[in-house]
Amino acid sequence: MVQGALAGLAAGGLYAVLAVCLTLMSRLVRVVNFAQAATGMFGSYVGVALSVHGGLPEWLAVVLGVLLGGVLSVLIGWVVSTWLAEAGTGTRSAVTVAVLLLLISLSFILFGNKPQPFQALLAGPAFTVGGVVISQVTVVTVALAVVIAFAARLILTKTPVGISLRALSERPTTAELLGIPAKRLSAAVWGATGLISTVIIVIVAPSQSNDATSLSMLVVPAAAAALLGGFRRLDLAVAGGLVLGMLQGALAQVDQLSVVRNFVPFLAIVGLLVWSQRKEVWDAAR
Repeated sequence: MVQGALAGLAAGGLYAVLAVCLTLMSRLVRVVNFAQAATGMFGSYVGVALSVHGGLPEWLAVVLGVLLGGVLSVLIGWVVSTWLAEAGTGTRSAVTVAVLLLLISLSFILFGNKPQPFQALLAGPAFTVGGVVISQVTVVTVALAVVIAFAARLILTKTPVGISLRALSERPTTAELLGIPAKRLSAAVWGATGLISTVIIVIVAPSQSNDATSLSMLVVPAAAAALLGGFRRLDLAVAGGLVLGMLQGALAQVDQLSVVRNFVPFLAIVGLLVWSQRKEVWDAAR
């Protein structure tokens, strides 16, 4: 099971990166972006199409796909910040569910319902631990999760832009009255998370099920990881993603439990929601 847990680190790193993006979105622009992974899926699909059918060099197609993921995310953010500026987090988040379904449907129309022929950007082992080969993808995804979380924390606590973003998230109306450019900062957050999501999906897509639905639904385990930190703490989001991936990897090694690994994210979400509401439940039961 230890070997399986180490093998699950690649998926854990992916969950952690997406969980960090979800946490940043929730903290800074008051949206739980259910289309986080779908945006990356669509950008990466376009990149594959440009390379395979458009004849572009692979590196250029990947760059254009990643940029499209960022632009698409900015457009979604512009719609939300323009027409739902005063709406609550629930309403703003519900819009992203519609975007999730729209992007999956659009990908079926444009690219069909079969997995795309992704070319591996990273291939081969990085090193071996206890007889388990750690792939380059695993190293990069885990490192990206840690670096992005650390960089985001530094930006939010040590830079004027970060302080403006925190002010905007805590008191949006007051921040705007003080002259903080709310729309530009929100667009920057949407764009940055869109770029990151597309990059991480381009990296991991060749090594796992890469049909549109599977890639888009990566938001579920990512949400479970972000929920561990209450959509507030980046360090717990990273830890949650890694633990979730390792747990799924360990369960995959046991025949009797392998099917359970698919339900682990849902069980984690239910368990964390019940735990977070325990005081209200216990008070009501008294």
